[in-house]
Amino acid sequence: MPPIRKLAFVVNADKEGASSLAGELIAAARRAGVVVKHTARFPIPSGYLRGWDACCAIGGDGTLLSAAAEAARAHAPIIGVNRGSLGFLTTFTAEEALAHFAELLRGGFRLDRRTMLSCSTGPDAQGLALNDVCIKGETNSGLVSLEVRADGKLVTDYLCDGLIFSTPTGSTAYNLSAGGPIIHPTAKVIVMTPVCPHTLSNRSIIFQEGVKLEVYNQTANNRLLVGMDGQRNLRLCGDAPVRISVAKLRLSLAQRADYSHFAVVRTKLQWSGGLAGR
Repeated sequence: MPPIRKLAFVVNADKEGASSLAGELIAAARRAGVVVKHTARFPIPSGYLRGWDACCAIGGDGTLLSAAAEAARAHAPIIGVNRGSLGFLTTFTAEEALAHFAELLRGGFRLDRRTMLSCSTGPDAQGLALNDVCIKGETNSGLVSLEVRADGKLVTDYLCDGLIFSTPTGSTAYNLSAGGPIIHPTAKVIVMTPVCPHTLSNRSIIFQEGVKLEVYNQTANNRLLVGMDGQRNLRLCGDAPVRISVAKLRLSLAQRADYSHFAVVRTKLQWSGGLAGR
């Protein structure tokens, strides 16, 4: 990859050690002649990454998710450094970042281009999600009745606590907790998983990349709340549907040359197909 000449930092100061680590990496970047800037604001300011070569997000996966839409629009790769817990997206440890930062600045990394979702609840209410779009009732305390259509054709009706529409990247997040499948991050699909459906026959559905999904609220006296990556919310009023599709934009995620998605899954989730005691 081309060397990084302008690097914008996004730092979650609430994560232990994030600010001090950012200070070390900023100093290292400046010694290498790289122009830097940093922010601890959430969400990051609109246009913050425009014209910058890359973004270094220091914190947890939520920190990276907060910058994902801006990074995709600016075509700026994200280097995720983990100071949180799981770290599915922030795959560089603090030790790895410190040890290999000069190499990263020289372009010594590979890029994974991750699928994002485009979500719209109206002409003036649109957004991008790297992990998922979640649709629930606004009160969050009752069942919702939702009708799902794919390319204009009825899929089915759901009586449930909500619906999760996940990218392959987000399949190990809320989708997995709700019983959905793990999808390889390079697959070009959307996974739909109901949350606590009131029937035993409802399971996840996997749609192809080009599908246009619409979700209609059939619930009386309960508006819908549409969450993107667990951070940005859109409220749906009236009879307009929630429209979800694969976005034209992709997020470029910097990874080590030896990165293995399933090694991360095995480590982070303590996932194994073996029998205990073997």
